[in-house]
Parts: sequence; C-alpha cells; structure tokens
Amino acid sequence: MKKDLSLYWKKNLKLMVILLSIWAVVSYGCGILFVEQLNTINIGGFPLGFWFAQQGAIYVFVALIFAYYHLMQKMDKEFDVHE
Repeated sequence: MKKDLSLYWKKNLKLMVILLSIWAVVSYGCGILFVEQLNTINIGGFPLGFWFAQQGAIYVFVALIFAYYHLMQKMDKEFDVHE
C-alpha cells in the first residue's frame, strides 16, 4: 500500500522556505543591508552589524538546523513516516 505523501512534501518545502528566508534576512539583511543602523548598537564592544556579519548569521543558521530537525521529527510522526 503506497501512501500519498504530496501534502507531506508540500509542508516540508514550506518549512524549508520559511527557515531559509529567516536565514537570508538575518545574514543579508542584518549583515549587509541594515548594517549602518545596527552598527549604532554595540555588543561587547563590537558594532551589532559587524557581529551579525561575522558570527550572528552562523549562530542563527545553527539554531535553524536544530529547529528544522525538531519540526521534521514532529512532521514525520504526524504523517507516519518516522523510523
């Protein structure tokens, strides 16, 4: 018996688009586009725009990986495709 997983893949793609959009906004928006406005704020002696360009985007990306893992585990159970 073959399952119709088209809804599963639609939800998966939607989740990926949302998470990658967040990463793009953080990395390009905070690191490049809004850097002048963010540089008026200092964290640990460094401008916030510089921090996002150097480390913040990486931290957000790693957090998004963990969020994707957690959400996909939940979705896999919902569609009964978990291991």
